[in-house]
Amino acid sequence: MADASLAMIVLSGKICPVRTAYRCRVYPTPEQAAVLNRTFGCVRVVWNRTLAARHARWHTERKSSSYAETDRALTEMKKQPDLAFLSEVSSVPLQQTLRHQHTAMTAFFQKRARYPRYKSRHGRQSASYTRSAFRMRDGVLSLGKTPGTLRFVWSWPNINPALLDPTMVTVARDPDGRWFVTFAVDIDAPAAPEPTWQVVGVDLGLTDFAVLSTGERVPHPKHMERRERRLKRYQRMMARKRKGSANRAKAKQKVARAHSRVRDGRRDFLHKTSTDLVRRFDAIAVEDLAVANMVRNRSLAKAISRTGWAEFRTLLMYKAHRDGRTIAVADRWYPSSKTCSACGHLLAKLSLGTRHWQCPSCGTRHDRDINAAKNIAVAAGLVETINACGADVRHEGPPSVLSAVNQELSGASPGIPRL
Repeated sequence: MADASLAMIVLSGKICPVRTAYRCRVYPTPEQAAVLNRTFGCVRVVWNRTLAARHARWHTERKSSSYAETDRALTEMKKQPDLAFLSEVSSVPLQQTLRHQHTAMTAFFQKRARYPRYKSRHGRQSASYTRSAFRMRDGVLSLGKTPGTLRFVWSWPNINPALLDPTMVTVARDPDGRWFVTFAVDIDAPAAPEPTWQVVGVDLGLTDFAVLSTGERVPHPKHMERRERRLKRYQRMMARKRKGSANRAKAKQKVARAHSRVRDGRRDFLHKTSTDLVRRFDAIAVEDLAVANMVRNRSLAKAISRTGWAEFRTLLMYKAHRDGRTIAVADRWYPSSKTCSACGHLLAKLSLGTRHWQCPSCGTRHDRDINAAKNIAVAAGLVETINACGADVRHEGPPSVLSAVNQELSGASPGIPRL
């Protein structure tokens, strides 16, 4: 399995090098695995103790802790007899986890992320090494205080790993037992693809994963539904095992592997779908979905949680930014399904089970999802149409849309904009 992500940095009108992350499988020896597992444990101890100290200081003194203060606290931690094992591993991953926590706390106070959580030994484990703690020569990787060289499988045939100059290396172990290594590399900005002069609106749903304003439908892969029966069986097997036993550990790893197959399949689908949209269209309009609020619906929470809408939008954003495409976001309160894309008529009510409807104003028959995708493109400002305000459209009976001359809103309910 391999994954790559990009981030564009623009400063004072100049395009700086792009940071790319290459993720691939790694196969450590038993000795290397023992050292890395010890490093993961030390990283976890430093993270949890530092987070607890931050939390206590804030609630007692109402003061936040800087990175320099946590770094000094780490030095004091190593002097304690019960934490002497922290000096047995490389100090760089311990310092990096302090930097990561400082970044997480900054994002929390800026209301860009939730409060950092404590690390568990049962979850994903990772350790980051900067250039002072690893060596990469001729495609061979060596980590500080780790015996031998780490054997990894390179998954990009058009890129020579011997020419890589990573700025950071992150080694991780998933709950299913697989090991991964991620190389963070600064490369030249890739050339922008040729413009296609095409614009599309994307309506995300549950029946179909995505419906485009062009009429295309992207069917839902339903990775979880295909593996749910086996996953339930593995979970029942694990529940019957005694806690702390070796058999329970084996059963728990089977459950983790089943979840990994679902996660890998979903991620592969989202990558392929987002890449296809970015390559085919110059501008893409999506809806600003509040997924955290939508999963409060007890009837749809399970289905919504399996779709990966938030991850799909994140992939679209960074790929469009990398290739010079445009991403526009329509307001989440915009009634895209209830608005006629031909004349702009707004229905008073449209049930979720109604998949097709006919406009009572102009008589146009709509597919619910395709009509919503067209309206999303208009609401995001990517498409200009003379019919969006009801001009040059023949209405049946009194027109229910605003005049093409007077565009001022009057009598609209708050939170439900009307064209």
